[in-house]
Amino acid sequence: MNSITIITFFSAFSFLFYGFNCLFTEHMKNEFIRYGLEEKRSLTGILQILGGLGLIIGYFYMPILLIISAGGLALLMILGFGVRIKIKDPILPSIPSFLYAILNLYLCVKYATQI
Repeated sequence: MNSITIITFFSAFSFLFYGFNCLFTEHMKNEFIRYGLEEKRSLTGILQILGGLGLIIGYFYMPILLIISAGGLALLMILGFGVRIKIKDPILPSIPSFLYAILNLYLCVKYATQI
């Protein structure tokens, strides 16, 4: 298994995990209230789950789906990082969203150049 495959599945399972947390945990409900985005919590969770599934399905069957999913997740994480900056969160808790944005942007570009 090569590094791009590991990164793809790491990202996919991370977003599946966080997507379900976003939909079903009290902690994430409270976080979205803190962000001032409580009405966007369900949409965010669904988009994370769809993105994670898109990475997995795209890897095996349809590379264009993987590219779209990775690009969408990168955009979602850039927006998430922007929210953290806007509400003046400390930098350390904000770093994961930035790193996931870079990771998924890398996946998007890497797979797009292989088509």
